[in-house]
Amino acid sequence: MDDQQLLRYSRHILLNEIGIEGQSRLLAAKALIIGAGGLGSPAALYLAAAGVGSITLVDHDQVDLTNLQRQILHTEERIGMNKVDSARITLTQLNPHIQLTTLCERVTPERLTDLVSGADVVLDCTDTFATRHAINAACVAWRKPLVSGAAIGFDGQISVFDTRSDNLPCYACLFPADLQTEEVACATMGVFAPLVGIIGTMQAAEALKLLLQTGRSLAGKLLMLDARQMEWQQMTAQRNPDCPVCNTTHSP
Repeated sequence: MDDQQLLRYSRHILLNEIGIEGQSRLLAAKALIIGAGGLGSPAALYLAAAGVGSITLVDHDQVDLTNLQRQILHTEERIGMNKVDSARITLTQLNPHIQLTTLCERVTPERLTDLVSGADVVLDCTDTFATRHAINAACVAWRKPLVSGAAIGFDGQISVFDTRSDNLPCYACLFPADLQTEEVACATMGVFAPLVGIIGTMQAAEALKLLLQTGRSLAGKLLMLDARQMEWQQMTAQRNPDCPVCNTTHSP
């Protein structure tokens, strides 16, 4: 690190759990964030601010006026702009020294194979069941840690799925793909603005801990937040021995 980096990240470096070695690890790390909306906004902002050296941000959507209540990467002047282009402006202003790749596309299972293979950590900041399962399958296949968050109404949840350990569950262990789940969109249900900030920031924290190899991640646990009462519940997440995604050997 040069003198500017030592100064910029000095409050990280002062932490015994990070130090110069840990910050250097962040600067060399590659994070993949899928979704530049309510969850992706705080997650991307904190990863960029913390100095994750390479961030790839993927989203196919454009900025809409209704997004601005909670999607803090974007501004009113950018309505109609691709979200990833809007995000690039904000993140570059925050930290112009990281490598930022923005992709305006809807991810497919085939595309996810390419994207996930090059990442050190993956953050699922999407809001559809099918996409979550496709991201999970790619992470299992490449044995990449996945930080998954969700928020709707006043209810949020977060977990880490790290199948680098054979005894830890994947997303499909908890939420099977054949589960009869009704997709609920913010457009019809609404979402409490700070809720996505809470969950998205926690996703960033879990991703940074994984990259730093410090602390204990949420792997094997599911945290659920009721923001009406600001009460957390924790559930132990067990691996499903019959899971069709992680109980077989995957070869990328």
